Amino acid sequence: MSYSRFEAMKLLGARLENELVILSLGGAVDEWYNAAPHMREASLFQQQLGCVSGEAFGLAVGLPHRQIVSLDTDGGLLFNLGILATLGNEQPENLFIVVWDNEQYQSIGGPRTHTNGGRVDLAAIARGAGVEKAFTAHTLEEFDEHCAAGLAADEPYIVVAKTDGILEPGIKRKHSDGREDKYIFVRHVEETEGITIMGPSEHN
Repeated sequence: MSYSRFEAMKLLGARLENELVILSLGGAVDEWYNAAPHMREASLFQQQLGCVSGEAFGLAVGLPHRQIVSLDTDGGLLFNLGILATLGNEQPENLFIVVWDNEQYQSIGGPRTHTNGGRVDLAAIARGAGVEKAFTAHTLEEFDEHCAAGLAADEPYIVVAKTDGILEPGIKRKHSDGREDKYIFVRHVEETEGITIMGPSEHN
């Protein structure tokens, strides 16, 4: 059973307010941009496959008082399964990871990932790596329940969302590039944390 990623994003977005979000590339970028418009400045868009949850972990370590949300994908997590071992050992208390698992590399035309066919279980792999709170959500209701639990947890929490491969039609495209997205996100962190991350350029 699968369900709409966009509808799942709207459920998650409704639960977020002061969190910081790291997410991947592809259709999920435009969908998140529309599903949670109040989180646009707090979201770092278009990270490369294999980097999303690793970057989210680094942010969780750097800002241990701040809830961090990673919006990873099945293809992206499969590129770097080693991050699960890091999470199992380090046990960050402020990291909630969603893995959008549509069983395909959607951004390059839809070739299957290893989760297609039912033999590869990302949640089971995460539990084997030491992340005890790792689950698969087969319905929107299950997904929403795991969002509530994951955001309230004091240990790493992963939910693998079994979504369909249908992009939400008719949504507004995000008109900004990776460099602009980085500055928007950094300035948001600076403002909400009262810190300086990227100061003025020095002139020699």
